[in-house]
Amino acid sequence: MITRRDLIQASVLFGGAAIGRGAFGSLLDRSAFAKDSAASEPIVKTTLGRLRGAHVNGVYSFKGIHYGASTAGRLRFQPPVPPKPWAGVRDALQVGPPAPQVLDYGGFWRGLSGPGDMSEDCLVLNVWTPDLRGPGRRPVMVWLHGGSFGVGSGGAALYDGTNLAVKHDVVVLTINHRLNLFGYLYLHKLCGDRFADSGNAGMLDIVLALQWIRDNIAEFGGDPANVTLFGQSGGGYKIGTLMAMPSAQRLFHKAIIQSGSVLRVDSAQEADALASKCLAQLCVSPDRIDDLVNLSAEQIIADLQKMTPDPFFQFSPVVDNRSLPRQPFDPDTPADAAGVPMLIGTNSLETTSLNGDFDPTSFSLDAAGLKSRLMSSLHLDDPSRLDALIATYQTARPNSTPSDIYFAVTTDADFRMDAIAQAERKVAQHAAPACMYRFDWPLPMDGGRFKAAHGAEIPFVFDNLDKAPNWGVTRSESLQRLADKVSGAWAAFARTGNPNHAGLPHWPAYDPGTRPTMVLNDECRVENDPGKAERVALSSLRQS
Repeated sequence: MITRRDLIQASVLFGGAAIGRGAFGSLLDRSAFAKDSAASEPIVKTTLGRLRGAHVNGVYSFKGIHYGASTAGRLRFQPPVPPKPWAGVRDALQVGPPAPQVLDYGGFWRGLSGPGDMSEDCLVLNVWTPDLRGPGRRPVMVWLHGGSFGVGSGGAALYDGTNLAVKHDVVVLTINHRLNLFGYLYLHKLCGDRFADSGNAGMLDIVLALQWIRDNIAEFGGDPANVTLFGQSGGGYKIGTLMAMPSAQRLFHKAIIQSGSVLRVDSAQEADALASKCLAQLCVSPDRIDDLVNLSAEQIIADLQKMTPDPFFQFSPVVDNRSLPRQPFDPDTPADAAGVPMLIGTNSLETTSLNGDFDPTSFSLDAAGLKSRLMSSLHLDDPSRLDALIATYQTARPNSTPSDIYFAVTTDADFRMDAIAQAERKVAQHAAPACMYRFDWPLPMDGGRFKAAHGAEIPFVFDNLDKAPNWGVTRSESLQRLADKVSGAWAAFARTGNPNHAGLPHWPAYDPGTRPTMVLNDECRVENDPGKAERVALSSLRQS
């Protein structure tokens, strides 16, 4: 089970959010064939038909490309299938619809569900490329969006691939796929073999998208033999899961996991228990499962929001002994993923934008409140066990408030420790290398209290400093230098499996003996075993 689930489930704001953006339904019919256009408009031939894109600011873009058919009706909870081929030329000028989810939940994460009304016809992807031809084939970077397995969209403005593609000569893609109940409701035990794959339908969507990339990306100037997955939070969880899925093997070749190191996902027993709760909430009995298939997506989302706590962040892939035969990184790294180099990291205070954004009282804790919250988040029953841990964090962080300590401990417990374990298990294979980073640049929003929060690195990875205004990030000379370093490292890793480039000090591969970690801030540096005392203290607490 994903350990940070307790943290995210506590969100009151998500639980009470409105569905937003009106009723479900189709967007403007983007499948309509386009009229004749000027010769300068880029047209690409895919295995399904021809697509018309745009050429703006030095980059070619093709958006809202359907890699899968609509998942509504008889295909709900089923493995995805490719769409039917088309004749003529189809426009690919706008991002496609988000998958069914809770939209417009505001706060720190405002806008990351992307534009448009939700739809079950959501199996779409977007492509940005510097050139459709040109010498050689370019590295392909495929972004998997965050939002655990419950919300989000690859169509969000923050994930626009223009700058990353044109500045670093790579092909960038973002993907939409099924989420929450629609992508991860495990019905096999309750409803039989017809739904044997329902618990991992969202992951199978991504596999289908990777197959589309394998078969078509050369037409967009990309190299199908050099595909890197990169993703933050839930996107990282998805990448770790794909590394354990036989159907995904050889469809990607490198992996970048940003604040999303998953070691374990749900067992069949855990997934079955959640499915039973959801069916009860929806008043659907397992022997009448077609009642659920026939319910509108709008009604399902509305009814699930009435659950306490709501289940949108409880859904997870499931070890079903079919598409996912084992835990992603427990007890070790999957053997089939041995040849995949990995870049793994976290931000220095992840939970300010999770706990703090959804519960502002987290920013004003006293000593008693700190202990109470840590007791809950660390699942302890004896408050005296926290004394040594808190003292270690206070020594390492002079003048820190109780809230500062709370965010530091929960960041390590919910993110950094799993990232370290994932890197150690990867290196233990003695095959492809792993590299580690920590992102330290503090967001200026709201008086700077969010610091280097969960997600703070994303505008720098995409070099989209002008697309996160609600985070207080604006393009400046100093921030552009950091964006150049970060986006340059990600692109270098996609190109060669090594993040080193001229803008950074030498970045060694991870070694459990010395634990070298690239610290990304205004001044970037390599530090061996950063936060060692806190890591040791937290490990000791967990083992005692």
